[in-house]
Amino acid sequence: MSLAQGQGAPGAFFMRWRVRLGYPLAALVLWLARPSPRSIFVGGLVGMLGLWLRGYAAGYLRKQEALAVTGPYAYTRNPLYFGSAILAFGAAIATRWWVSASLLLLYFAVFYSRVMRREERELQMRYGAAFEEYARAVPRFFPSLRPARVSEESACSFSFEQYKKNREWQAAVGFLLLLGVLVLIWHLRQR
Repeated sequence: MSLAQGQGAPGAFFMRWRVRLGYPLAALVLWLARPSPRSIFVGGLVGMLGLWLRGYAAGYLRKQEALAVTGPYAYTRNPLYFGSAILAFGAAIATRWWVSASLLLLYFAVFYSRVMRREERELQMRYGAAFEEYARAVPRFFPSLRPARVSEESACSFSFEQYKKNREWQAAVGFLLLLGVLVLIWHLRQR
């Protein structure tokens, strides 16, 4: 059993419940939303940037096989979560209601800050000194302007096969579904 699956390990609650609580939160956010065509369009554009970053990062991520240190991982240790933050910000804009936006952003900040720390403990246990060196060179969340230098043996390139293996397309489908529901909410409120 990995550290992430351990019942009493720090952050276990956040690992287990981040998705489970996300569904009722999404329902509440949509219930409270006051979207407009403009907010949906602008939020959609912002969200597309987050989807692009997530997709780009997923093409480098070889879970349980290698420490990702190239591509977007040379700028931030968590490009998938940084992309998710941009995606959440896009969704917050699209809802056009400060309560919905606050709930989304608070959920992301509370849950994912703990999830990132927990995953980093796992990576430190798995990769030891290599992860510690990487963590010293690359910021946890907000990207640096310059990529960190990594050893040639750790370098890898983007793989569309890896993107598909990581099932990153599901994030795009989910976000497009969210935008569709917001369009429907806007349309129903126009009656």
